[in-house]
Amino acid sequence: MDRNSWRTARDRAWSWCLIVGVLVAVAAPLMDEVTRQVAYVVASGAALAAVVAGACRHRPARRWPWRATAAAMVCCAAANAIWGIELAAGRPIAMRFSAVDLLYLSMYVLLMIGLLGLPGERLRSRWSGVVEGGIVLCTGSVLVWVLLYDPFVHDQGPWPGSPGVIAYPWLDLLVLAAVTRLVVVLRRLTRSDLMLIAAALVLTAADVVYFVATANGGSWAGPAWSAAGWVLAFLLIGAAALHPDARVRAGEQDGDGSGHGWRTIALNVVLVLVGPAATTYLVVGEESGSDLDRFDLVVPLVATAFTAVLLVIRASHASWTANRRAARLKDSLREQAGLQRSLSHQARHDALTGLPNRVEMTSLIAHTAAGGAGGVLVLLDVDGFKDVNERLGHPTGDALLIAVAGRLRELAGPGEAVARLGGDEFALLLNPGRDGLPLVEAIRRPLPAAGQTLHVTASAGVRVIEPGSDAVQLLADADLALYAAKAAGKDCAVHFDVAMREEQHERIRLLERLRAAVDAGEFAVHYQPIVSLETGAPAAAEALVRWIPPGQAPIGPDRFIPAAEDSGLIVALGEWVLRRACRDAAPWYRRWGTTLTVNVSPRQLIDPRFTAKVVAALRDSGLPAAALTLEITEGVLVRSGTHTQQALVHLSTLRAEGVRVAIDDFGTGYSSLAYLRDLPIDVLKIDRSFMPAGNGHGAGDAQQTALVRTIVDLARSLGLTTVAEGVETAYHADLLRALGCDRGQGYHFARPIPAPDLAVMFADSVQFCPLSADQQNDAGCGVSV
Repeated sequence: MDRNSWRTARDRAWSWCLIVGVLVAVAAPLMDEVTRQVAYVVASGAALAAVVAGACRHRPARRWPWRATAAAMVCCAAANAIWGIELAAGRPIAMRFSAVDLLYLSMYVLLMIGLLGLPGERLRSRWSGVVEGGIVLCTGSVLVWVLLYDPFVHDQGPWPGSPGVIAYPWLDLLVLAAVTRLVVVLRRLTRSDLMLIAAALVLTAADVVYFVATANGGSWAGPAWSAAGWVLAFLLIGAAALHPDARVRAGEQDGDGSGHGWRTIALNVVLVLVGPAATTYLVVGEESGSDLDRFDLVVPLVATAFTAVLLVIRASHASWTANRRAARLKDSLREQAGLQRSLSHQARHDALTGLPNRVEMTSLIAHTAAGGAGGVLVLLDVDGFKDVNERLGHPTGDALLIAVAGRLRELAGPGEAVARLGGDEFALLLNPGRDGLPLVEAIRRPLPAAGQTLHVTASAGVRVIEPGSDAVQLLADADLALYAAKAAGKDCAVHFDVAMREEQHERIRLLERLRAAVDAGEFAVHYQPIVSLETGAPAAAEALVRWIPPGQAPIGPDRFIPAAEDSGLIVALGEWVLRRACRDAAPWYRRWGTTLTVNVSPRQLIDPRFTAKVVAALRDSGLPAAALTLEITEGVLVRSGTHTQQALVHLSTLRAEGVRVAIDDFGTGYSSLAYLRDLPIDVLKIDRSFMPAGNGHGAGDAQQTALVRTIVDLARSLGLTTVAEGVETAYHADLLRALGCDRGQGYHFARPIPAPDLAVMFADSVQFCPLSADQQNDAGCGVSV
């Protein structure tokens, strides 16, 4: 037999036990007294083995009830065995209290204990069902007295059988009381439970028949049907232990016996009426008044009184349980309502600042627009908040947001609302006539945050709310105005204009075209020469990307570069420009020694693979690292944070390879002397805004000239090369040459042109090679003829 077959056989063992019990019970009436006794011994022994095997196999959560049941079967088997030995030895069965009676009586007590303990782990309270069991015990006592003890023991002469038999009916009541508790407390009875209940009922019926037969002078072996009942009861207990349902798990069933249905009410009425009905039966049934004594009245009345008391206790307990359930339900509903209010508040408010969130503000805007009174919607964004997070940490950033929220609350008047829409963006719903500029001015004042004082600014977009306007559209319009405030230089408030929507649509369309253009290869690289002011010969060329859609006018960099930056397309576009420029510049460098300058976006510098991309572009094109200069803006280096650290790592690594670094538009940003000293920089490009506008005779031109002289002297003292942008006249070139500037770039020398035109310019230029003779040979630089 394989493992699965053996497991199936074990699972069906209970059914075989039950079938055998039924067959033996049917055959018992046909057996003689000796054979019956053998059947008792075998049945009780088999029941004992089944209980032990079931407990070992199923390992129920509470084992002691099954151990008590096994002990009951031990007592039963022992008593039957002793009785069988006495019978086999030919000794007469003594009609006195003996060890056999003690074992039988112990069996009932142990069986009752086991039944009481079985539902223990499935109950809410260990006292559940006790009152119901007591009611059955008291009511059953009345019936036992009236139907058995009074007619067969009290009113007759000496008891003709063994004294232990007298106790059987009352012990059966104890077992039935335990079964009653099992039925009451469990909402769902398992098959194992049902077989135990059937065993108790069959055992009671067999004992009653045996009691009556003994009282009438019957044989010690009892009538045939008692024998059938005992055998069946033993094997029902064994089958219950073997059944898989005996593996009770905590929490499967949790009845508490406190039901108030019509069935329970009807049962209570019957139980109360049993006592009076039994007493009436007793009084009417006596043949003469002399047979009626005080016990005939006291026992039923006392038992009935106890029954009534227990019913009152049960009713009180049921009422208390109902009240407790109602209180728990009320508390649960109260907690649920509080939780719902809390969740609703959390869903509509910001966790950090406690302000309403976007959902709540949208609802308030819609209500204001529908009300007809109108109002003003202001979207306010903290300028440079990302830098605060990166430089000072997120806890300080959170503290700053809380401080900003507090200041905005102070500015909000009666009937006005402040919300945090997310990140560093706030919204204010103001009364008609108010403006966003005072809010911007208020944020300029110092703000306490995380133990320090911060100076920040804010930008605001203002949208007047017309009656009937859509809340979502109003927020979108205010966001466009905020975008315009950012583009205007920040730290200001801009009112919404309908033209902003068209500008936004144009930006969206431009971005869509830009994505398609990257894939379609609509971009080209033009080059603007960078000239040595000392010799007048081209020394380098700056790569400038151009967008030339087929069949359309070129699109200026001032339009598509910001869109590429915002969308992140600048990373792919910048890599393409770098590779294309390196490929174009490699032959120029080999022939004329001219180097290449390429602009790098801040987005590119936070790309972890930027260094590898630059090295690959140089390797694939054959351009030496020393011939490449990367232009960056000042802000990339002076900001703190993980992105800046990543950029510094890239630049330091590339400089170690020979690549040079230039600061573009110097003087228009931070212009910190410290970063000129400490950071990886080789070249300063002076912004075109410093070039004199005239011929140098005006006061403004003198100031511009002084600034340029200061920057050139500073760069020379730090060993940096200077390149002036915006050289548009011969006067500019002569002035820069006189001030000691190294190189110049601008329309005076050449406009940005395609690579072939630049190669022609290099060839037509003055015979010049910036390399020594040895360097010329190494680089393959030749002199144009």
